[in-house]
Amino acid sequence: MLTLAQLNTAPLDEACAWLDGTYEHSPWIAREALARRPFATLAALKHAMVQVVRDAGRERQIALIRAHPELAGKAMVSKTLTAESTNEQGKAGLTDCTPDEFARIQRMNADYNAKFGWPFILAVRGPRGTGLDRHQIMATFERRLQGHPDFELAECLRNIHRIAEIRLADKFGETPTLGEQVWDWAEAMAVHSDPGFKEAGELTVTYLTEAHRACAALLQGWMRECGFDEVRLDAVGNVVGVYHGSDASSKRLLTGSHYDTVRNGGRYDGRLGILVPMACVRELSRAGRRLPFGFEVVGFAEEEGQRYKATFLGSGALVGQFDPAWLDQTDADGVSMRDAMRAAGLPATMDAIAGERRDPSRYLGFVEVHIEQGPVLDAMDLPLGVVRSINGSVRYLGEVAGQASHAGTTPMGQRRDAALAVAELALFVERRAAAVPDVVGTVGMLEVPAGSINVVPGRCRFSLDLRATTDTARDALAKDVCAELQAICARRGVAHTLEETLRAAAAPSAPDWQQRWEAAVQSLGLPVFRMPSGAGHDAMKLHEAMPQAMLFVRGGNSGMSHNPLETITAHDAQLVVQAFSHLLEHLA
Repeated sequence: MLTLAQLNTAPLDEACAWLDGTYEHSPWIAREALARRPFATLAALKHAMVQVVRDAGRERQIALIRAHPELAGKAMVSKTLTAESTNEQGKAGLTDCTPDEFARIQRMNADYNAKFGWPFILAVRGPRGTGLDRHQIMATFERRLQGHPDFELAECLRNIHRIAEIRLADKFGETPTLGEQVWDWAEAMAVHSDPGFKEAGELTVTYLTEAHRACAALLQGWMRECGFDEVRLDAVGNVVGVYHGSDASSKRLLTGSHYDTVRNGGRYDGRLGILVPMACVRELSRAGRRLPFGFEVVGFAEEEGQRYKATFLGSGALVGQFDPAWLDQTDADGVSMRDAMRAAGLPATMDAIAGERRDPSRYLGFVEVHIEQGPVLDAMDLPLGVVRSINGSVRYLGEVAGQASHAGTTPMGQRRDAALAVAELALFVERRAAAVPDVVGTVGMLEVPAGSINVVPGRCRFSLDLRATTDTARDALAKDVCAELQAICARRGVAHTLEETLRAAAAPSAPDWQQRWEAAVQSLGLPVFRMPSGAGHDAMKLHEAMPQAMLFVRGGNSGMSHNPLETITAHDAQLVVQAFSHLLEHLA
């Protein structure tokens, strides 16, 4: 097998020959990337090749895409595919299509080429590397046929980079064993889903349902297999695993994330942050190694607020913020949280729950790994990003009241249109948020009650979600939006109400812990990219008790999350396990 040492020292032509076939009929990519030798890691070589393509310009990028064959196309039929493409399409079963399947793929190939001007590209060996099936391939084909040309150009290039990543791994004989383990664990957990969703093939796991308890049991079993010294289910359903340090009484590093999901969600949101540190412990245990500090991994039972109106229930218990009133809440079926806890074998008492509060003086800090849940890393072709702050947020529910009137007889200058007032506000939110870095604003709900096609809207309900990396920036945005709402309503002769429903403080990363994540990323030969987290995470709660910092992992499919299309690759999972292991080793 080829080694990096050989590649780094070989004459350029010889090194180019070794990398031949990594990018289909495009040897210029390897040649230009090799000018950046030496490479400390295979990830660094991959990144160099990605950068060559990013810098190549649109014309060369389209030529690269056109150098690839169609899926199950003429080249496959005539057996003129490269050896690499033949292997990949064969593993995906495309060489065994039925006549109807083959005809369907040919129609989609023609439609795609007609719309975009280049062939459809998909890394058919998939995120695990073992191959997508024909159903998955055709479903992806149909979905992407609806895409925008600019998006499809970028998505084709991302798939080409994934194809190259797998081919490089084959050339260098590197298998992402730890990443595959994390990927397999996530798949095994995804078997369990709440009734109604499971039958529809959708993943939904809400607090203390049968599926939720099954996931908790899986995590406990895996933690024991990994070599954790203590494994337990705590008073709120958190799964807690402890790997003792060389001195069992030493301080601990705390990590973890949640294992509940939104309705029809993805496999990695939250769960990745439990499975990655589990893999680290497994490697430490197999090597018979102890760290000079304890390592505590918590699978938080609830973060999403799907069954009850309580979010961060699991991590909230660890910082003493479990609201006793939550126990009397009922779900859609009238089951109280107290009864659900008892049915799950939990004590359902505030004394037991209060006992889960952690003493911050016994902990070094809290770190969390999480899928990004956004498109930034995927668009930048970066597998990892270091979080510098979790956004603070404020939310409102509002209503504008105008005057409902006949759409045909009310002159434009005499209308009191409630919906247009909110529409004007929504456009202001967009402009104002876009004017400041790392600030976002969303009008996510907009409803005209009892609206009619021929009636000027007399009422309009709306929501506001305003976020920023600092509370100061968040509050400045909120002040400007509220002032603009007043001005719009005064000018249009309408009234409004506005109720604040949520306010969450920003959680900036502790500088020393952020630097540890940065060092871990650099150790992999990757550039450090610092970014905010627009979504809330369990780390926000732990931030109130101890220093925290997060590491993001790229999500495929343009970072889609809270969605069945949420995905990561085994190679990216491997990198994040290696980054976490680096943090542990260097903290030691």
